[in-house]
Amino acid sequence: MPAARIATYPNGVKLIKWPHREAPTAESVAAAMTEHGYKVYDLQTVAPWFERSRHAHDEPEIRGAVNGVITFHFDEYPVTIEAGDILLIPGGIAHEVITHNGHTFSAYKGSLSGERKVTEHADGSGSVEDIARKQARAHQ
Repeated sequence: MPAARIATYPNGVKLIKWPHREAPTAESVAAAMTEHGYKVYDLQTVAPWFERSRHAHDEPEIRGAVNGVITFHFDEYPVTIEAGDILLIPGGIAHEVITHNGHTFSAYKGSLSGERKVTEHADGSGSVEDIARKQARAHQ
């Protein structure tokens, strides 16, 4: 297996590129996430042109991209992840998340504790709660 290519940014964000020569699967991405000491708590799929408003997680978080491409917009710069990539974000680092294309994106989410604790810095649009409300209205 080739060595993973890792980028560490000044704000502490770390991007680990998929090192394998086979396509990532949901199982292989989840396994790779646990190797970093995180507990996976959700597999989320977002629609094309998805936007998640500015927020921060109260503890370190991890994303493991299963398929598609998405960009995390931090104050300093954007970081784009694609299938197989793992993104480690320190707690308290505010960001927006945007799919800049017409394809769905899915990723596992996790934290050190295995719980989701979020501080909203905007209107909460695109959050798990916001998506659930929209789906409930669509089914009424």
